[in-house]
Amino acid sequence: MNDRVELPQAREVCPTTTRRLLAEGALLVDVREHTEVAQLAFDVPGVVEMPLSELEQRFAELPRDRELVLACQTGPRSLKAIYFLMYQGYAKVSNMEGGLFKWASKGFPIKGAQSAPAPAPAAPAGGCAATAASSACCDSSAAPVAGGGCCSPVPGTTGKCC
Repeated sequence: MNDRVELPQAREVCPTTTRRLLAEGALLVDVREHTEVAQLAFDVPGVVEMPLSELEQRFAELPRDRELVLACQTGPRSLKAIYFLMYQGYAKVSNMEGGLFKWASKGFPIKGAQSAPAPAPAAPAGGCAATAASSACCDSSAAPVAGGGCCSPVPGTTGKCC
């Protein structure tokens, strides 16, 4: 009989916070399929390509002692991958909300197809309004990231970054 396992809510980070985490030693894991990566990819040193279709067989290749930020095209597939890894005992995992499209819409480095990806969806009313060039936070439960830019949730709150 299968026992139900309760997992905590997945941590989500924006592309700006992802860049900060990468600078601090996190590893970016792209879970898109190889054909997608061949068309348009993150231009980040050390990015790991591990398609969602291969994750169950290859997840042990990912370090458990290092922060992992998972990303896909827009966010849902990498969120699935986060929950799979959490079920496998990984604790230092985050999902990049908005995925590659949001990353590219902020002007962060990409390589591949010259056509720009579709813009990331607009922030919902009352949601995040700060941009990478802004030091304002999206709501009262967030605090500025050192050096300005996107918002970072204050511990113990549900605030999101921009």
